[in-house]
Amino acid sequence: MSSFRIFDIAGSAMSAQSARLNTVASNLANADNVSGDPNTVYKERLPVFKAAVEQGYPDSAGVQVSGIVESGKPAEKRYEPGHPLADADGYVYAPGINVVEEMVNMISASRSYQSSVDVMNTAKDLATRTLTLGR
Repeated sequence: MSSFRIFDIAGSAMSAQSARLNTVASNLANADNVSGDPNTVYKERLPVFKAAVEQGYPDSAGVQVSGIVESGKPAEKRYEPGHPLADADGYVYAPGINVVEEMVNMISASRSYQSSVDVMNTAKDLATRTLTLGR
């Protein structure tokens, strides 16, 4: 296996964590949005990851985002009869997003991204030092 595959693996991990951070940001931005219909309220979005194994390299792996799915959590029903979007019974519907869970997910994704950056920087430093050995 080529020693440069580490850059592909770390890069794929960074790309996956970037997608995770983007979905968390979208979820947090829409956590307080409400709708008068439970079917039109924002649904939490989650990235789906899968292992990416390259042909010819059975021991190598990476990660890729196979898609973004909507959560099956039900909308939160709130009684707010004075709200302009309230239905005939006075209810509005909010997404079932737990802001604390999303913040924890964001911190985890950020740390995973930083770990991949550290792996890439270490691999670059090792490659540079190896090249200077012949001087």
